[in-house]
Amino acid sequence: MEIIISTNRNKPIYEQITSQIKEMIMSGELQAGDPIPSMRSLAKSIQVSVITVQKAYEDLQRDGFIDTTVGRGSFVSATNKDMFQEEQLKKVEEHLMKAAEIAHTSGIKLEKMVDMLTVFYTEGKNES
Repeated sequence: MEIIISTNRNKPIYEQITSQIKEMIMSGELQAGDPIPSMRSLAKSIQVSVITVQKAYEDLQRDGFIDTTVGRGSFVSATNKDMFQEEQLKKVEEHLMKAAEIAHTSGIKLEKMVDMLTVFYTEGKNES
């Protein structure tokens, strides 16, 4: 498992760890039941504090991506990946509906909205 930490980003290190592990799970690189490196091991390999990795693991556990058992370690959760994606899709729809309402009432054309979404989506992909 390769985690790349950038000190040039505005994103906190624990969020970089969290988002990269989430991407590995969502892409299928990590499967349900796969072990995740111990907090100490990962902290040592990416040269960050154990507390930083602990924060990332707590967030991953809270969001249902990993399960941690004392004495055994952390593993990719068997939580349904499709269910998580469906929840995220609902959030995206809600935000897009609000953006569309604002655009309608402000006279902003659909083409402009598509251009803006393309820029935001592309920038977000490069930052993760």
